[in-house]
Amino acid sequence: MLKSLIPYMDKYRKYLFISCFCVIAETIFELIIPLLMADIIDIGVANGDTAYIINRGIIMIVCALIALVLGNMYAKYAAMAGQGFGSELRRAEFMKVQNFSFKNTDHFSGSSLITRLTSDITILQNAICNSIRPIVRSPVMLLMALFLTFTINAKLAAVFLIATPILGIGLFFIVNKVGPLYRLMQSSIDQVNTVVQENMNAIRAVKAYVREEYEEDKFSKINETLKVNSEKSFRTSVWNMPLFQFVMYGTIVCIIYFGGQMIFANEMKVGELTGFLSYVLQILNSLMLISNVFLMITRSIASAERIIEVLDEVPDIQDSSNLSLKVQSGRVEFKNVYFKYKEEAEEYVLSDINLTIPAGSTIGILGGTGAAKTSLVQLIPRLYDVSKGEVLVDGHNVKDYSVEHIRDAVGMVLQKNTLFSGTIRENLCWGNENASDDEIKWACRIACADEFVQQFPDGYETMIDQGGVNVSGGQKQRLCIARALLKKPKVLILDDSTSAVDTATEASIQEGLASLKDTTKIIIAQRVTSVQNADQIVIIDDGRIHAIGTHEQLLKEDSIYQDIYYSQMEGAGFHG
Repeated sequence: MLKSLIPYMDKYRKYLFISCFCVIAETIFELIIPLLMADIIDIGVANGDTAYIINRGIIMIVCALIALVLGNMYAKYAAMAGQGFGSELRRAEFMKVQNFSFKNTDHFSGSSLITRLTSDITILQNAICNSIRPIVRSPVMLLMALFLTFTINAKLAAVFLIATPILGIGLFFIVNKVGPLYRLMQSSIDQVNTVVQENMNAIRAVKAYVREEYEEDKFSKINETLKVNSEKSFRTSVWNMPLFQFVMYGTIVCIIYFGGQMIFANEMKVGELTGFLSYVLQILNSLMLISNVFLMITRSIASAERIIEVLDEVPDIQDSSNLSLKVQSGRVEFKNVYFKYKEEAEEYVLSDINLTIPAGSTIGILGGTGAAKTSLVQLIPRLYDVSKGEVLVDGHNVKDYSVEHIRDAVGMVLQKNTLFSGTIRENLCWGNENASDDEIKWACRIACADEFVQQFPDGYETMIDQGGVNVSGGQKQRLCIARALLKKPKVLILDDSTSAVDTATEASIQEGLASLKDTTKIIIAQRVTSVQNADQIVIIDDGRIHAIGTHEQLLKEDSIYQDIYYSQMEGAGFHG
């Protein structure tokens, strides 16, 4: 499974190989130093040869300096490999998410995707940066040091035949236990991010309802869960250190004891025991580094699995290869359409929808809350695909168009209006990045946004705060309508997009939209006044088309429309 992440290292593989070479070379020079030290003691000191001691000492210093340079080179290239890998993986995951349909996005919470894009990838890139050295160095150091210890004294080196299995068995149990705990810990981070994200998005509601204490308690609980799961993970992983220290000190004591006996028996020299102990420390240090790498890899695997879940998610909406097919007029037709959000759901959200919307016409859609009005129009730009039936634009199934083209040909102002941090001009140019000043003013004039934009000291260069919090709900809606108009779409969908504006402004917007003769307008609304001038009004009830007609026809013949109309007219009369 982890093989699927290897291609993201391709551009940085050379840095990985260079860092590995630096570690191997550094290790070789470090292993030469104990040999030189043993020669200094057994030859130079024993014979009182000062020149020999100085000569070997200089060589030791040169080896140490070379090892230092190689160590710095390793750090540089390992960082380039790890950070580059993380950057490529993060870009790929973000691009994958961009290609998700709403249905795909529903499989992951927003906070979980953020954690996978940040925390999980950071864990992987840090694992590469920090594990290349021990992964390459430790086996080389271990094998060479073992070889040299057996060369110095094979009988004394037999101690490792007992120590190594003890360490291996202990490490196996630790890794086996800590793996699931690391995944649980990352899931807890998801939950913390969810609570924080919800709180930040709804901070005004929290303060308006004086629910700060409730939110603090909720955060404290989930934060405590993260703390407990983290403690379990690290409590288990830290057993690695005392286990190795116990075995390490036990091994050193045994070697000093048996080595001392050999020196007294003239089977070993003092310099040999000193060099032997140096290699013993290197062997044990290598084993400890290897164990730490295993723990690091165990945590990385938990994060890698979460990343791969996103990368392996198959986009629900497959793009068409027919790039030549273009929307010409904007005629929309629903043929025997059925839709549900999840395949395993027992009931359809939309059932038996048959509807034809002529090009250039204006269609109003009314219905109660939860009647599936939004679900219906989301099928046109393929934000979701139908479960059964067909949605046609200009007589062609929407699946025959490229996703980019059909969404570019359909302008949609969603229920939840979103503005981005930046200037008003930058937000409007989302609809058309090459829009001229005249086009921007034209769109704002139809959307009745020009009247308040001109009042700002900086006009179209006025900065919009994140989420558009420094403009009112009505102003935000009008800017979003203007942004959609700049696309000059063949089909324009307004999903309850004038709910926050007054009736006079709404009438002006409707008058402006009526001038767009070549654009098919679909208006979802709660107010009858928003759609009563439409060419046709569609009444949706419980996911089905209940009635279709003009305002006069429905007011005369349809009970649901009558109920909506008279309830709103009574409210208007009462307040009037």
